[in-house]
Amino acid sequence: MRCRNIYFTHIMRKFHYIEDKNCPEPDDTTEEEQPFYAARQALRRHANGGSILMLATVIALIVANIPAINSYYFEFWNEPLRLQIGSFNLFSHSGHPMTMLQFINDALMAVFFFSIGLEIKREVLVGELASFRQALLPIVGAIGGMAMPVVIYLFFGYGTDYQGGAAIPMATDIAFSLGVLAILGSRVPLTLKIFLTTLAVVDDIGGIIVIAVFYSSHIEWMLLVYAVALLGLLLLGSRMHIKSKVFYLVIGGAVWFLFLNSGIHPTIAGVLVAFCVPATPVFAPIKYVRDIRGAIARFRQDDDESLCRRSILDKDQMNWLKEIESASDKVISPLQDLEDSLHPIVNNFIVPLFAFANAGIFLLDMDPSTLFEGISLAIICGLFIGKFLGILTFSWLTVKLGFAPLPKGCNWKMMSSIAVLGGIGFTVSLFIANLSFGGGDAGANYLLQHAKIGIVVGSVLSGIVGFLLLHHFLPAQKSRKEKASGN
Repeated sequence: MRCRNIYFTHIMRKFHYIEDKNCPEPDDTTEEEQPFYAARQALRRHANGGSILMLATVIALIVANIPAINSYYFEFWNEPLRLQIGSFNLFSHSGHPMTMLQFINDALMAVFFFSIGLEIKREVLVGELASFRQALLPIVGAIGGMAMPVVIYLFFGYGTDYQGGAAIPMATDIAFSLGVLAILGSRVPLTLKIFLTTLAVVDDIGGIIVIAVFYSSHIEWMLLVYAVALLGLLLLGSRMHIKSKVFYLVIGGAVWFLFLNSGIHPTIAGVLVAFCVPATPVFAPIKYVRDIRGAIARFRQDDDESLCRRSILDKDQMNWLKEIESASDKVISPLQDLEDSLHPIVNNFIVPLFAFANAGIFLLDMDPSTLFEGISLAIICGLFIGKFLGILTFSWLTVKLGFAPLPKGCNWKMMSSIAVLGGIGFTVSLFIANLSFGGGDAGANYLLQHAKIGIVVGSVLSGIVGFLLLHHFLPAQKSRKEKASGN
């Protein structure tokens, strides 16, 4: 008879209290074959989020070009947003209410960058960035992938009115690129996925630095002092082992509001708050193991058969399971818990909403020749050519000089394909384009629209070519019969 309570039985078996051949244990992958849980979940959710992101982009482009409804689409994003108590409006910027578009770009994207900050901190502590030799290849590849697009962009744009958008083709969109990899399924080596993910994370760090340095306006120093004081309070809370997620989220929201009105771009607040979230759990792992073993040990051996027959637990078993659940919550650090909780919100809602609001480009009266000139051409070449040359060249030099090994199970044909796929700059590129040319006069708006065209075309071109190259160079999918025979 099939074991209905297989999950609970699996936990108990892991701690050596059950040996029941009638209740099959789920297949486990070895530690060498897969990263830890948080990283696996991040890879899966980024890939799923990439599919939703693609759909949101396509819908935005369609809606923006339907004459009957496109006016409502464009007007909606300029509507003011208020969350007001008396004369105080939470969503105000320099005394003026934020528009819907500003709310998405400055408030919701702060949550996106908060999630990125958590991911960066986790990667540095226990992920791919924790080992210098392991992290060196994607770090150097990312540096090349940021530098070369800027060089190519400036080749076209130096001395022009769009020179200030040089950072637009710098970043790789992790969700979009992993969404493309997801189409290829298990043919893609896990090491290649981790390389691309780590490279994109380092790209994000570069993007954060660029935003902090080059996209800050006139600074209100007193508000900034208050924000720094609250960040100090968060750090103190972390050192005092305060584990309440509410504590960090509430004070983090106040830091965001102060950054918003201080002149420092508010998305930077999300990153800084993320770095203050503690990475240590309430329970040490050894205490957790002792507690969970004690709870499981209360089950008698004669209960093994009943666990396989019944779908519900009795009162005592329920209490013991609750103890296990409570201990499990306390052994997960606030950093990893928040990252795990935010990923679905960010990848399935915030980033697609950002794409839907920003990717809508009116194309019906646009001259197709503009794709081959000006800012559009500079961005397309920066993403498609610059990313490829930068990532591949810098990675090749790093391996050939013996500083880092090639990812296990990968070859240079796969690496060149991934380098092309790195040209998908979509989310962060759109974000930086808005910072560069958004909210200005008609000339700036013209540049913004053509920058968006360049981003979409360059990202789509990189995605399609990268996919086709990977499809060609990756090993063929083994059939079930071949897997079973071990061939």
